[in-house]
Amino acid sequence: MGTPTREEFHLIGGGKIVFYILVVIALSIMAAQIVARVKKWQSGRPMGGNREGFKAWLPTPAALKRWWSNVATYILAQRKVRTSRRKSGAPMHLFIFFGFLSLLLATTILAINSYGPVKFHKGAFYQVYEATFDALGLLFVIGCAWALGRRYLQDRRDLGQAEMGEDDAFSSQRVDRRRRPLSSSWRDYATLWLLLLIGLTGYLVEGARISNIPKDWDNVSFVGSMLAKALPNVSDGLYIGIWWFHAILVLTFFAVLPSMRIRHILFAVSTAAGHEEKPMGRLVPISMEEVEQTEKIGVSHTSDFTRWTLMSLDACMECGRCTEVCPAWNVGKVLNPKAIVQDMKSAMNDGVAIAERISDEALWACTTCNACVEACPVLIRHVDMIVDVRRNKVAEGQLAGTGAVMLRQIGSTGHAWGQSVHEREKWMEGLDIPLARDGQSFEYLFWVGCAGATDPGAMKTTKAVAALLKKAGISFACLGKEEACTGDPARRIGEEFLFQDKASQNVGVFQKYGVKKVVTACPHCFNSLKNEYGDFGAQMEVFHHTQLLSDLVRKGDLVAAKPERGKVALHDPCYLGRVNNEADAPRALLGETAGLNNLPHVPEPGSTNLAEPEHYGRKTLCCGAGGGRMWMEEPPNQRPSNRRAEELVNTGAETVALACPFCRIMLDASIKQVTDKEIRLLDLAEMLQEANDA
Repeated sequence: MGTPTREEFHLIGGGKIVFYILVVIALSIMAAQIVARVKKWQSGRPMGGNREGFKAWLPTPAALKRWWSNVATYILAQRKVRTSRRKSGAPMHLFIFFGFLSLLLATTILAINSYGPVKFHKGAFYQVYEATFDALGLLFVIGCAWALGRRYLQDRRDLGQAEMGEDDAFSSQRVDRRRRPLSSSWRDYATLWLLLLIGLTGYLVEGARISNIPKDWDNVSFVGSMLAKALPNVSDGLYIGIWWFHAILVLTFFAVLPSMRIRHILFAVSTAAGHEEKPMGRLVPISMEEVEQTEKIGVSHTSDFTRWTLMSLDACMECGRCTEVCPAWNVGKVLNPKAIVQDMKSAMNDGVAIAERISDEALWACTTCNACVEACPVLIRHVDMIVDVRRNKVAEGQLAGTGAVMLRQIGSTGHAWGQSVHEREKWMEGLDIPLARDGQSFEYLFWVGCAGATDPGAMKTTKAVAALLKKAGISFACLGKEEACTGDPARRIGEEFLFQDKASQNVGVFQKYGVKKVVTACPHCFNSLKNEYGDFGAQMEVFHHTQLLSDLVRKGDLVAAKPERGKVALHDPCYLGRVNNEADAPRALLGETAGLNNLPHVPEPGSTNLAEPEHYGRKTLCCGAGGGRMWMEEPPNQRPSNRRAEELVNTGAETVALACPFCRIMLDASIKQVTDKEIRLLDLAEMLQEANDA
């Protein structure tokens, strides 16, 4: 009977030399294309600080551990794909990825056996090897067939819509099918057919071999055995022909890999490895020294980006996940995050200015909500790139209208809506609110913010927070007229040095009063103070008001609200739920134990008294106020807040619980537009105050 094994290069004989020559040719073609891409990346700024040349591409010892961790998390474990909300795309991609990975592993093991000193591909190992990889290879075949069918059906649907005149919503750039979330070209179909044929012919080679020289142990290769039974006795010549057909397909795949969309299986590994785990809400500051050296602010050409950023453009798999979740795209605007990446790549390839590829309309439509960044499987930071380009346009005087007015107001009054410093203390009249300048010691600085001090709705939140802090015996103080805008709207819209001016001013005040802890009811202020002010000397703990209040509830100093089941829907602000991964604290104030913060995904709503909308937690829908959009005009039918309002209203809730003054302003107007029902908008602090005053 003999020891279970199989002959390598069965019947190929002297053809092995030809095969090896073809392998060298195919890999050389692939390597030449990769080198060409590396040269494009080298046009960017070095990733290693001031290190130049080859050293700039080498990881520091400290970074090496991060590289391995990133590859394990985002490539091998496919974290971003596994946590996708897509109903079919995610499992399909996982089938292809893990199926391909298993075939690569199988080939690697076989190569080690072939060219290593120890021959282990026999006996029990051989049988387990054959059975395991026969099964895993099916994932690859199923995934490729699934992807082909999905693309075909999508293209047929798009064609049908176009013929029926249903494509009106996809105006301007949206008419171009390549800019849809999931787009196809002949290259995509060619790639998928090539992969599918590689998988099918691999099984065909196995079946032909078993038919040609049957062995008693062949049944462990169950797919090959079934094919062998379906095939007549395969002659030597036919087997050799099938083997070479499969080999040529494999070598063709490697030769064309860098020029096809599937190149991301190469470039995404490097992108993930070089990814720096910095807060999603932190933008990298520009120094005056950098401006003096480059004689520009921000990015006008792709060469102004880092090499990692340029590499990430090539890693883009054009899956469209970023576009699917973009609030601007989903209400009919021309902003398409996938197209932004592809257009920047086009500008890099052609060596032209970014303005020649991307319209101002698309750039200014971004709300910086980071939904695209959260969804991207290959870790592209779309928002960072968009803001970098905005910085250059603002510096060149290319921002006009209400956005420019907002910048002038922050610069002249320190208030985003242009209110005078004296207006910041009107909300506290008759409330006995302690001020830092009074000289009394305090534990927390209560940062009120521009909206919290002067917007009628937001002032209700501010007063509620102050009352709750007093009730719980928390020592706090406000800055009053010494408080200035954090500069968040200025930074997101692109006025970097106005932001830095306000940050330096506020940090000086913090240092003057020895501030160690800050609490604020504005997620945008929270993000800037927590993630960005450290670059300007601030050393303090920063809390969103829901975090501090939920801690007080946990300690028993306050009691949670207990809404009637299904009567309250909670809207997670982007800069809290997604950007800063805080979805548990707001729910704790309503008596819910969610456990969302530490999960790699957003679970389906379970046992809860809340009427959760479809999108919540890190997958929340943007209200449209971020990125300076609060102060910019937009058509009523293109407001992200209307889309979010409809989703909240559809829960059937009578009250929408909020945790952001920006969201309150936007949703207050939109709910009145989308329904005649009386829907209450209440900040969580107001709901908590009602519960504690009862």
